Amino acid sequence: MRFLADMGVNVRVVEWLRNNGHDAKHLREEGLHRMPNGEIFAKAIHENRIIITFDLDFSEIVALSKD
Repeated sequence: MRFLADMGVNVRVVEWLRNNGHDAKHLREEGLHRMPNGEIFAKAIHENRIIITFDLDFSEIVALSKD
């Protein structure tokens, strides 16, 4: 599976996912620690990744989105 970890997620989670055969990225590793939520969604969609986050706003954004 392909994952994109948000800033609230510990980098060790991404390392664990990689060690278990997953394609995982962390925003911090790519220097994107200040990326707005909407752009995080766009990046995840473009790269076909599942977002891992503790940010409660993400579920609201998904619920209110038209797509």
